[in-house]
Amino acid sequence: MRETNKAVSSRRTIFGGVARAGRPVVTITMMAICVVAFALDWAIPKDFVFQNFAYAPFLTETEPWRMVSSAFLHSTNIMHIAFNMYALWILGNALESAFGRARFLAVYLVSAFAGSVGVLLLAPIDTVVVGASGAVFGLFGALFVVQKKRGGDLRQIIVLLLINAAIGFIIPNIAWQAHLGGLIAGALCTVAIAYAPAKNRVIVQWGGIAAVAMLMVGLTLYKVSTFPLFTLG
Repeated sequence: MRETNKAVSSRRTIFGGVARAGRPVVTITMMAICVVAFALDWAIPKDFVFQNFAYAPFLTETEPWRMVSSAFLHSTNIMHIAFNMYALWILGNALESAFGRARFLAVYLVSAFAGSVGVLLLAPIDTVVVGASGAVFGLFGALFVVQKKRGGDLRQIIVLLLINAAIGFIIPNIAWQAHLGGLIAGALCTVAIAYAPAKNRVIVQWGGIAAVAMLMVGLTLYKVSTFPLFTLG
């Protein structure tokens, strides 16, 4: 019995994560946080949630947590959160079981952070953004790399990416910069996960994810260093 339990507990996903049966727990948790934040934004007066957790580049130096917290907020337009949650559910179901919970969560959070980095680098300093789109586009990038690694058909993913990229330019008030930042980071993290050699796979995978995160931190620090200095008097 002990040997059987050990064999079951040591099962791994195709990319080395711990294989777990049942629902995609991380995906559901991320969705739940977004829904709760959406409800609180409606319930708490004076835009308290938005004012304290949305992201704008000029707030980076003083309130850096917004670069991630904003990824769990959405506009009051129900279609904004509905689309992102639908995409997260579809992509999360496909990727969480392949990566394992820890790797999937890491890719999601790094992509969310990178979405804000994209806004910081490419958008006006007073741009205000909310939404899980950066993280979702990171999962699109991850799925592309996974399909490429497994020899799958890439045409549907490319079409979806092109359509969503076009929407970012056609419909106003959509931060295409966040989409681009998340997409690149998600793809880079997944390259480390999917193409890590069998030997030292765990080290290469987590080292690659950490390297992408540190690259985002470095870009953030560089951009903040270029902000104009305001003096009194």
